[in-house]
Amino acid sequence: MDISVIGTGYVGLVTGVCLAEVGNKVTCIDLDEAKVEGLQRGISPIYEAGLEELLKKNIDNGSIDFTADYEAGLRGKAVIYIAVGTPQAADGSADLTYVKEVCASLAEHLREDAVIVTKSTVPVGTNEWIKQEIEANLRKDVRIRMVSNPEFLRQGSAVHDTFNGDRIVIGSDDEAALDIVADINEGFDLPIVRTDLRSAEMIKYASNAFLAAKISFINEMANLSERIGANIDHVAEGMGMDRRIGNAFLNAGIGYGGSCFPKDTRAIISIAGAVDYDMPILENVVDSNERQRVIIVDKIQSRFKSLKGLKVAVLGLAFKPGTDDIREAPSISVTEKLIEEGAEVRAYDPAALKNARAQLSGAIHFTDQIETALDGADIAIILTEWPAIKELPLDTYKKLMAAPVIFDGRNCFTLAEVEGEGIEYHSIGRPSVKPREGVHPIE
Repeated sequence: MDISVIGTGYVGLVTGVCLAEVGNKVTCIDLDEAKVEGLQRGISPIYEAGLEELLKKNIDNGSIDFTADYEAGLRGKAVIYIAVGTPQAADGSADLTYVKEVCASLAEHLREDAVIVTKSTVPVGTNEWIKQEIEANLRKDVRIRMVSNPEFLRQGSAVHDTFNGDRIVIGSDDEAALDIVADINEGFDLPIVRTDLRSAEMIKYASNAFLAAKISFINEMANLSERIGANIDHVAEGMGMDRRIGNAFLNAGIGYGGSCFPKDTRAIISIAGAVDYDMPILENVVDSNERQRVIIVDKIQSRFKSLKGLKVAVLGLAFKPGTDDIREAPSISVTEKLIEEGAEVRAYDPAALKNARAQLSGAIHFTDQIETALDGADIAIILTEWPAIKELPLDTYKKLMAAPVIFDGRNCFTLAEVEGEGIEYHSIGRPSVKPREGVHPIE
């Protein structure tokens, strides 16, 4: 089927490339001409495993192309995906500025009937609003039918998730439009959930809010476990074996980040507020996560009298491995606090340095070499569980650091791995490991 995808950000580009991969003819529209030029040459503007390879493959076989021209991009397209950003507004609600701009452009350039599929994460009721916005400003007499098709992709594994997800959700009040979008998605060979517009919109928010709550829950159990002498690894294992709970998202750490969970939990609280409904559970989830992000700094300050002049290696800046995204990443709060306390910070990340330089403030030395970050450091802080960090031999810390003291915000190592290595090791929800006799970390 001939499809247009409006927006070539994280959601739009993955959507467009994967739709092309399963046999559709896709044109992606983006007003950023420099980005479009790069995409036409097969250069992905985002770091996402497997995406650039699929992009080049489908450009070469003619299944996907890119344009900054709405008229050209919509010509002959009966199905149009909206996949622009809906960032968080100052009050916590979703900012629909880009969606509104798309509505104006569609009203101006549509020349034939179209099924409009909303891929962007939008508040409940937005698809109806989109339809009204377009119809109120149409230049031609065309019919608009709306379908909500929220994405459930994890950054860092979005291409894999597209082809190996748990379900595809499509919602509409028009059965024929649902049939069209269901046919498009048959190529992914995943279960398809058909529902109404508002339920589809709600499924997206409810799913992300639940997962965020699960993360905050296990982190609070980890904090309590530390105080009473339990080990959160054992607690999570025992909990996860209960099929009613499951073991996913039970990894204790320094909280969630990125472009989805923080934004969507705040957005659903805002949606509830608009209809005079309080959501204390989710409000506490947000507050708990804010506290968890800087818990690693609290641990460091409890261990050392002062951070002034200490050389600190920050390992990992992205909010999770497999992505260059540092939006809402714990690294932002942690590095700002370290610099405020007078530490000398060297920060390592294999993918997120460009974004980090643009967002992180203060005197930070950035490097894409983990050994450079560790060389002569007094403290190492692990903030992202990149494979290069998890697989780094503990002996490397001993060789490069002044006296190895590690604060692991992602529990990358088991306590058994660290014990007996001459390393002082602090993690989340587990007992600290003291160095062997004769090894004296700095005070």
